[in-house]
Amino acid sequence: MEIVLATANAHKKREITEILHRHTVLLPAEIGVRFCYEETGTTYLENAVGKARELFRQVGKPVIADDSGISVPSLGGAPGVYSARFGADEGRDDLDDVGRYELLLKKMAGRGDRSAFYVCCMVLILEEYRYFVAQETLHGELAENPAGSGGFGYDPIFLLPDRGKTVAQISPDEKHRISHRGRAGRRIGEILEAIENERL
Repeated sequence: MEIVLATANAHKKREITEILHRHTVLLPAEIGVRFCYEETGTTYLENAVGKARELFRQVGKPVIADDSGISVPSLGGAPGVYSARFGADEGRDDLDDVGRYELLLKKMAGRGDRSAFYVCCMVLILEEYRYFVAQETLHGELAENPAGSGGFGYDPIFLLPDRGKTVAQISPDEKHRISHRGRAGRRIGEILEAIENERL
């Protein structure tokens, strides 16, 4: 199946293409569509559904959207749905991935509880009133210092205690097996398979 992904993020496209390897995943720009959506929701679900519906309105074909982020209990769940815009409320709109995770580490200075978890909400729209949702998590801790060159976003500081490595230090295949996006993507993949086999 050919599916349009509601993002301009090449990293997300690569990961979702690898997870949904039986399908063709395209960015809006690859089919000549300019897509921009302002995330105003207060939950991952609101943002993911909003993005998916807007892109489906534009392209009229199967669409996947995801909203994801990192939550830190000792910071009241921040940055959460604002992970991609972390620091903007302090006037720091120019932060890149490194700037955002460095800001998060700064805010964690001196805190004992370093637990954190990733969330990914993924939405598949097939028709205007036919859509499916999968939301998954990955639990870990915040490292004291960044490590690794893989992944993207907060991966260099997201520590997997049972492995003694950050997400940025594990292979892409291992990341897809355990990550929030990998888990949600597999659920969506199972739905796509069932649809192709006419079970849904």
